[in-house]
Amino acid sequence: MHRCYCEQPISVDSTVCLQGPEAHHLLHVLRAKQGMLVTVFDGSGAEFLAEVEYTDRRNVVVRIVERRDVDCELSFDVTVGCALPKGDRQRFLAEKLVELGVTRLVPLQTERSVVRVNESVCGRLRRTVIEASKQCRRNRLLEVVGAVSLAEFLTSFSSAEATDVRWLAHPDGTPCSDVRFEHRQVTHGQPDVVFAIGPEGGFSPGEIVAAEQSGWQVVSLGPRMLRIETAAISLAAKFALG
Repeated sequence: MHRCYCEQPISVDSTVCLQGPEAHHLLHVLRAKQGMLVTVFDGSGAEFLAEVEYTDRRNVVVRIVERRDVDCELSFDVTVGCALPKGDRQRFLAEKLVELGVTRLVPLQTERSVVRVNESVCGRLRRTVIEASKQCRRNRLLEVVGAVSLAEFLTSFSSAEATDVRWLAHPDGTPCSDVRFEHRQVTHGQPDVVFAIGPEGGFSPGEIVAAEQSGWQVVSLGPRMLRIETAAISLAAKFALG
């Protein structure tokens, strides 16, 4: 059954009007007609069975029939702070982080960042999040926040009480396969997990020192140099897939 995202809150026995890309796909790809059943979600965690009541050239009005509590989320939050890659690789990154259950994506501005992140970039990422959530059956949207500096990001999680796992990826760090204590915490507890991934040129020496002074664990993902999106997906999968 086709899944649709609705920006407004949904409740049973109400009607909602789907517009924009959601209505366009229903009207021009699926040829939606009165009586067609679809699944609608609003990012709150539940999904709803809905029946098409009315269509015109740009809108689809559906009646909410039934609430279904389908929980596909991890038992802990995962935040990925990441210097964004270029072009279509941004879409790939966001899509895969959604599929892995990541809670939050924070674009980072670092000393060696090439991509400058503005609201337009974040808007495209959020649209990718919606499309990926429709495909993988997540009913909560990965949060894409505005870009912050690495210093701000490190400070946000500088307290040991703020999170249980704070990893910054760097080729000269401790192999993450050897950092077992944090992994056991995540497997058996309810902690928060935070990663920082640098740009193609990596974090600067000063940034590494700042991370260590803020209590972050500097970890290596192996002997091969990974692209930004590969590193981010690899770290997320280490915890999301157990």
